[in-house]
Amino acid sequence: MSALEWYAHKAYGDGIYWIQERFYESGNRANIWFVRGSHQDLVIDTGLGLRSLPEYLHSAGLLENESSGGRSKPLLAVATHVHFDHSGGLHQFDQVAVHRDEVDAIARGDNFETVTWLSDSEIVRSPTPGWRASNFRVQAVQPTHILQEGDVLSLGDRQLTVMHMPGHSRGSICLLDRDKKILFSGDTVYDGSMIDWLPYSNIGDYVGTCERLIELVDRGLVEKVLPGHFSTFGAERLYRLASNYISNSGVCHRMSTCAIRSFASLVLHATNSRGTTS
Repeated sequence: MSALEWYAHKAYGDGIYWIQERFYESGNRANIWFVRGSHQDLVIDTGLGLRSLPEYLHSAGLLENESSGGRSKPLLAVATHVHFDHSGGLHQFDQVAVHRDEVDAIARGDNFETVTWLSDSEIVRSPTPGWRASNFRVQAVQPTHILQEGDVLSLGDRQLTVMHMPGHSRGSICLLDRDKKILFSGDTVYDGSMIDWLPYSNIGDYVGTCERLIELVDRGLVEKVLPGHFSTFGAERLYRLASNYISNSGVCHRMSTCAIRSFASLVLHATNSRGTTS
């Protein structure tokens, strides 16, 4: 199967495109965001990487030259965090950015920290002959850009500010376009239950992150949220999701989360001890 068949995209507007892996039918299927800039383009999260995402961007006509000189623009792939459904395609890019707290995990292809958990039933058309989910691994890649709180990714005509938002994972980030009031939120927040029971999740950190999300709304800095999964939503929904998490993060929630995390860690250790990098 070609890359052009594997992916599909829609224009979101204002130089932003939503990309989807068509034949990965799962609640874990991540939104891939492509953002055009006047001097640099950005890919936010890269999906599983079962087919070449850079090839798709080229074949689908999403990549453009700089307006001055006709040169190809630099292309940077940013992972909002290194979980497998967001980082699987990072190795396909020459320029890769992740938060400093997850550099080591992606550099060594740590399929425990990337919570690699994929089944054959989720892939409804094989990307390559003989493909099996049991052989899937996140391939190691050495990031070229190590991100931290407050960094600014300049695309020329638009600037995205890095916000370190741990809780879902220790290196989770959001990217804030202050001018457009758009928040690329990754898995920090989407229109569903926040997951805080994975390895390196932390409820206390998540509460602090949700307080920051509420502050963004209160200050009028966010009007649209482009999340890592499911549909986009607005500031009012963002406020409610963050507030609800804080309200429900009491002792009972923490005890049940601890039990689930222990079980998930055992399953992930068993799953990732069976195979090697494909």
